[in-house]
Amino acid sequence: MSQTRPMKKILVTGAVGQIGSELTLALRQRYGAENVIATGRKTQPSRELLESGPFYFIDVAKRETIEEVVRKHNIDTIFHLAAILSAAGEKNPQLAWDVNINGLYNVLEVAREHNMARVIVPSSIAVFGPETPRKNTPNETILKPRTMYGITKVAGELLGDYYFRRFGLDVRGLRYPGIISNVTLPGGGTTDYAVEIFYAAIKFKRYKCFLREDTRLPMMYMPDCIKSTIMLAEAPLERLKHHCDFNVTAMSFSAGELAAEIRKHIPDFEVTYEPDFRQQIADSWPESIDDSAAREEWGWKPDYDLPAMVRDMLEVLGRRHKEGKLGWPPEGA
Repeated sequence: MSQTRPMKKILVTGAVGQIGSELTLALRQRYGAENVIATGRKTQPSRELLESGPFYFIDVAKRETIEEVVRKHNIDTIFHLAAILSAAGEKNPQLAWDVNINGLYNVLEVAREHNMARVIVPSSIAVFGPETPRKNTPNETILKPRTMYGITKVAGELLGDYYFRRFGLDVRGLRYPGIISNVTLPGGGTTDYAVEIFYAAIKFKRYKCFLREDTRLPMMYMPDCIKSTIMLAEAPLERLKHHCDFNVTAMSFSAGELAAEIRKHIPDFEVTYEPDFRQQIADSWPESIDDSAAREEWGWKPDYDLPAMVRDMLEVLGRRHKEGKLGWPPEGA
């Protein structure tokens, strides 16, 4: 395989999740609403997602539900975002394995049998573990995660690379850092605090953080997350030396540094720190990562740093709060 085949009919799994809900809308704007089929398992999609294009309920752990939509819409590309995230995965590791491993295998097999153009399978910084260098973590390094989510993501990277080498299926993936969104509430990840803290700052001017003040992690604002995913999907295959394991990041900060940046806009904002089980997960992840492979192979460059992200988050959520549409309080507020 030496040529990048065009993407014409796209299926998005996990389209109701934090990333999927916004990625689906971006793909519909780019490729046409009727050409991007959104799917979810049980969470009711937003009105915007439902009204902007086709939507189906499927269960990626049940292959026949994927195949039915693929056949009906002649799908040639899958953005596979359906997953059980880190914190939720530790509460139910069996479900995390079933969705993250069996679901991925089903997607890859359907894609292989239907000779699809592309499968995009996001990975995560959760693939790293305590033995991994924590600062400027390289693309090729020790992968010994301590969470079920991380284990499934390492296996997913290897499985995607195998399908590329063995079957010629164009599988691509990037290791997301923590993702911060002003649209969708967090869904069970260890970096959820970096979203919750904005809601708490605007609504209550106080927040109880479930990580230590000095906990530093790589992060990315949602517009950059969407940008990086589409950039990788559209990159010429012949330029890619890596496939399913691209490090990608935009910034790194500690919980305390984020709180301090927010206080530049909301001076009386108060934060207390009461670490829970998620602290142990965060301690096994990198403080910063080296994404030079993504920059060299497909031109990755983020648009947002910490000050720009904080300004935009507070502006968007502040406006929503004035309109009475901010939503329910985050956990710990």
